[in-house]
Amino acid sequence: MEMKIALLETKFKAMKILIVLAHPEPKSFNAALYQSAIKTFIENGHEVRTTDLYTMKFNPVYDRSNFKSVKNPNFLKLQVEEIYAAEMNNSYTDETRIEQEKVEWCDLMIWQFPLWRFAPPAILKGWTDRIFTSGRFFKGGGYYENGTLKGKKALISVTTGSPEETYASDGFHGDILGILRPINRGILECVGFSVLEPEINYSVAHLTEDERKSLIGRWNSRLKNIFNEPIISAGKY
Repeated sequence: MEMKIALLETKFKAMKILIVLAHPEPKSFNAALYQSAIKTFIENGHEVRTTDLYTMKFNPVYDRSNFKSVKNPNFLKLQVEEIYAAEMNNSYTDETRIEQEKVEWCDLMIWQFPLWRFAPPAILKGWTDRIFTSGRFFKGGGYYENGTLKGKKALISVTTGSPEETYASDGFHGDILGILRPINRGILECVGFSVLEPEINYSVAHLTEDERKSLIGRWNSRLKNIFNEPIISAGKY
């Protein structure tokens, strides 16, 4: 028995998880899923870092203020300044640098957000604009399978206002996986992440308390085995 226990213990590997929340209401279902994920991972021996964008009042506007020093003070070309910042020992503002280091640190990144007009909240999109920069995450021509973040996994956990049937391929809104493709393919896979099947909770404003608890329980169960899940292909446009 002791040998079996020792063998099982050697197979466990603590993983590093970054969870990003983009929702302005601390009592929202998104916040509940976020807090539950943190608790589940920690209870299962993993290391967790977090980014709560609204609480930290993250600035989503991407402009010259993202850099401590600039190459051309007379004309702003963001890609040039990104590469220059990387060459100058990552001379980004502290807010940007700290978030970049979290992304580089993690084995798995989870985004928790509501779907607004078929897209993530602007604060999350602005975070990606400022954080996933050339010279640091895009370099040497590396994209997709050759991206800088190759070997890391990403999972988006999304809530919607409309019911599930409206997001079928022949539904009122159309295929939810197609709607999410700009995120999974254009942002995450593009920089090298392998993506997992998205967690989608529909029509969350109309959930009963029992339904909320059931969905959170399902989410926790999934997270306990998340590192055994196969990756998916978001597909090209």
